[in-house]
Amino acid sequence: MPPNLPYTAPLASSPYPYTMPERPTATTHTSSTLQEVVSHAKEYGFLYPSSDIYDGLQAVYDYGPHGAALKRNLQNLWWQSMTHLHQNIVGIDAAIFMDPRIWQASGHVESFSDPLIDNKDSQKRYRADALIEEHAAMLAQKNMAKEGEELLKSMHQLLKTEDLVGLHALIVSAGIQCPVAKTSNWTAVRQFNLMFSTQAGALAEEANTIYLRPETAQGIFVNFPNVLKTNRMKVPFGIAQIGKAFRNEIVARQFIFRMREFEQMEMQFFVRPGTEAHWFDYWKEHRMQWHLALGIPNAQLRLQPHEQLAHYAQAAVDIEYAFPFGQKEIEGIHSRTDFDLKNHQVHSKKKIQYFDPEINQNYTPYVIETSLGCDRMILALLCQGLVQETVVVDEKPKSRTYLKLPPALAPIKAAILPLLKKDGLPERAQKIFNELRLDFAVAYEDGQSIGKRYARQDLIGTPYCITIDHQTLEDETVTLRERDSMEQHRLPAQALRSFLFEKVTLQSILQKLPNI
Repeated sequence: MPPNLPYTAPLASSPYPYTMPERPTATTHTSSTLQEVVSHAKEYGFLYPSSDIYDGLQAVYDYGPHGAALKRNLQNLWWQSMTHLHQNIVGIDAAIFMDPRIWQASGHVESFSDPLIDNKDSQKRYRADALIEEHAAMLAQKNMAKEGEELLKSMHQLLKTEDLVGLHALIVSAGIQCPVAKTSNWTAVRQFNLMFSTQAGALAEEANTIYLRPETAQGIFVNFPNVLKTNRMKVPFGIAQIGKAFRNEIVARQFIFRMREFEQMEMQFFVRPGTEAHWFDYWKEHRMQWHLALGIPNAQLRLQPHEQLAHYAQAAVDIEYAFPFGQKEIEGIHSRTDFDLKNHQVHSKKKIQYFDPEINQNYTPYVIETSLGCDRMILALLCQGLVQETVVVDEKPKSRTYLKLPPALAPIKAAILPLLKKDGLPERAQKIFNELRLDFAVAYEDGQSIGKRYARQDLIGTPYCITIDHQTLEDETVTLRERDSMEQHRLPAQALRSFLFEKVTLQSILQKLPNI
């Protein structure tokens, strides 16, 4: 629905029948800890522990009303930025269950594992590489960064050669202790496959072992011939997908950063062999710009090349975000060569190639992958957005907490608030609410004082509050309050739709992206 009136600028403030909040003269911000983010997420309906009334299931979480809306908005933004802004990228939705031979071809059955080690005293299980990385970080904090770097260098070399005996010896020689037992009584290191398996078939004796997919990429690769044919695609082109993946993590922690059931937003971009370096650089830059367009500061992001490449990769780099618990990966960009398509061609005995009319040649395309963790991106937005602020008003400090989400991703775009529950204000507010609800996610609230309602909307990230007061009945203007600055302006009620179209739709982010 097109906007009614063009929005230009806020009108000059008019006298109010209630007291305006005093303007802050100074502001200080503090960053939030992970525990504060976890508590806020549960308290305000973003994330709950799964099976919470049964004390929760480790490393599994449910999205609450506001979290589900935030997640859907993020997915829609990613989907549109891939499939709407690029004419040569299409989307699919592949099934979670797939023929088990797919995971043989992809190498997951043989090599999709982590090094596992147990402490005999505490009976606790750890990833061997994670133990070493945490010990190296501790050494760096003790001004022993060089020793930590040497430790990591040795670890990467041992992982590269799959020397599990050497990995155990490195842990023992470095004096690494169990965080619980405070001892070094370790078992041998062994490989632990991360895939969940289950049975398909009505009768146990007829059942076949199948796997919950550990990544969504393989569903794209095995559908390459179908998409190529039905959509008449030409290289270079991409296939995008959003979907669930499952990994039996040895240690799943840090809230929703590492879970056993999670959501991936992946795109596989098929290119002519010999051009993969160009497209790797292209997508590396393009994806970094996407994160910056969400308002994440450049200082909070970094590109980190992989020390150790996966079995399918020619080159790989991570986009990392500075979480409260350290700089960690939120998205990976990988040059996967032709490994996947060639292996599926061998195992399926079906031809998986592309005829390039420009060079009159058949070939197996190379692949550039972008893989964004949806849940990790949600966590980054919550960590970045939870602001604890001290404002000084009349030389008196006042604390304030709010969730500074990008307006286009906020669960609720605007709250419609009648100043009082009388004098016809609720009826006028309901009319405005009904006029906007078909185009935007808006909320109506009339309980408690206007100040408490503002504060409640701030805590769930609502970018704008629209207050209907007695002046609205006189001149059809409303008070528009901005979440971040707390500034208030008078605005014609008829201009609200046009204002919100400009400020809170996905277009406000998409138009910032390069190469459109």
